Amino acid sequence: MEKKSRRSFLKRTVGSAAALVGTAAGTTLDAKAAHPAGKAPARLRFAVASDGHYGQPDTDYAGFYRNIVAWLNQEHELDGLDFCVFNGDIIHDNPEFLPLAKAALDGLKVPYYVTKGNHDMVAAETWRQTWGYPPDHSFARGDYAFLLGNTSNEKGEYLCADVSWLKETLEKYRKKTHVFVFLHITQRKWTGAGKECPEVMQTLAAYPNVAAVFHGHDHDEHGIKTADGKSYVFDGHFGGNWGVPYKGYRIVEVPATGKIKTYQYNPEVNPIVNFSSIEN
Repeated sequence: MEKKSRRSFLKRTVGSAAALVGTAAGTTLDAKAAHPAGKAPARLRFAVASDGHYGQPDTDYAGFYRNIVAWLNQEHELDGLDFCVFNGDIIHDNPEFLPLAKAALDGLKVPYYVTKGNHDMVAAETWRQTWGYPPDHSFARGDYAFLLGNTSNEKGEYLCADVSWLKETLEKYRKKTHVFVFLHITQRKWTGAGKECPEVMQTLAAYPNVAAVFHGHDHDEHGIKTADGKSYVFDGHFGGNWGVPYKGYRIVEVPATGKIKTYQYNPEVNPIVNFSSIEN
């Protein structure tokens, strides 16, 4: 695809975004003009995808991984990406698939990070040896910080994020302009697969610079929910055998000034599924 193809599509989104707005669990996203002509480039631009389920029986898991790598490499070529985050369920239960999933993701032309999901049923040390960091990890890029938190264990149980780690790390980054948090499992019982974690939610709400929290896990959720002034963002799935009726990823754009923009993208048929501004 040529650059002008993507950009002409995005310009066509202006004025018709309302027709593309997705509804998740009764929450309709705010439809606003995407990529208006002449807008300033994003200061930070990253992609979020989740739930590849490498190794799941009766699925084309290797093909799903080839697709997401090709799509994100194309995204980077067209409009640029600083990095990607794969928000859990990298594999489907069997630890033997973890090196194969990593080998597939290593085909990306941009840096990438991962979180541990309930189907990533490997020991914490195996996770660290594979990816080079533990299940609870953070990093910073300029004015922004990113927390990759663990919400499961080797048994695949649903867990609340480690509040002590969360508080310590948020305190470490309290002077950053924006903090983005990635937790595979929803920390509120918004869905049947969520986990009620009031202390985690209170901790996230206590830090004004937490701009957004990203969740995977719920393949059938691709919208945004809000609580205590924070945005909780879902991205469907790029693998597995259930969920929203497409496989795709989410783009997040952080401008030098103004609101953070995000949209869910279906690369197979080239539409923006939903578009929203994150209030922070």
